[in-house]
Amino acid sequence: MINQMVLSTEIEWIGYEPKTAMLQVEFIEGSIYQYDHVPKQVYEAFLEAPSHGEYFESNIKRKFIYRKIR
Repeated sequence: MINQMVLSTEIEWIGYEPKTAMLQVEFIEGSIYQYDHVPKQVYEAFLEAPSHGEYFESNIKRKFIYRKIR
């Protein structure tokens, strides 16, 4: 998995596993969620977004199958 720390008031780390198209998001408050079948372009745009929190809310949250792992 590729992990990238980001500067955000909500999100601490963004991870991506290209082989399975799985996105992992770790929030500053400690919870971690995994999102399935996320295209690589969505992951790359997430990393480049001026606001990671806004991009997450608009383009990832409730748009992909997910599970909370912590």
